[in-house]
Amino acid sequence: MSRASPTAVVLVSGGMDSCVAAAEAAQAGFRLAFLHAGYGQRTARRELRAFHEIADHYHVPGELRLVCRLEHLSAIGGSSLTDPGMPVAAAEFVSGRIPTSYVPFRNAHFLSAAVSWGEVLGAEAIYIGAVEEDSSGYPDCREEYYRIFDRLIEAGTKPETHLRIVTPLIHKRKSEIVRRGVELAAPFHLSWSCYRENEIACGVCESCVLRLRGFAEARVEDPIPYRQRLSF
Repeated sequence: MSRASPTAVVLVSGGMDSCVAAAEAAQAGFRLAFLHAGYGQRTARRELRAFHEIADHYHVPGELRLVCRLEHLSAIGGSSLTDPGMPVAAAEFVSGRIPTSYVPFRNAHFLSAAVSWGEVLGAEAIYIGAVEEDSSGYPDCREEYYRIFDRLIEAGTKPETHLRIVTPLIHKRKSEIVRRGVELAAPFHLSWSCYRENEIACGVCESCVLRLRGFAEARVEDPIPYRQRLSF
């Protein structure tokens, strides 16, 4: 009898990066457990739909799908993604400036849920599609952040728990992520990246612009619809 495949908890927001991270985990031979977090973001409904459609694509059973409710992040505020009084600005990338879309310390909340679930499942890895080099400059998307979190997992879990965080995209540019996704047949058509809209992507928010530029530089057609497509 062959040994069962090890389990990986994959953080799947529904965006293109988490979609490719899921494809990487599948390629590595893991049994997939998908975790999604709703935190009062503007596009929560559309992101949840993307999560389930990507999970369907990878045949993730219902018992290995976990949707966490983290609405306290919305109550805390401080981000244009969760505060209706703060507009989601058009893309404006300024070196050293953290954009208003940053949700304070958000990834720690996601990872904590993933570690708790991963420990119960006996998982060996937590996959997250964080990108440091070609992203919006969020401080919780840096490689150092995840290495420190690895040490926290080791210090705060049972001795028999052996969980590690895997960041397969951390040093890739968006165009490289697109190319890698194509190689892995990642279902980009099911993913959703827009920060503003739930039906047709706006094409001008920072997430849309990063995505569209990545597809353009990779010379691959982005399969989702946009209200506006900027030229790159």
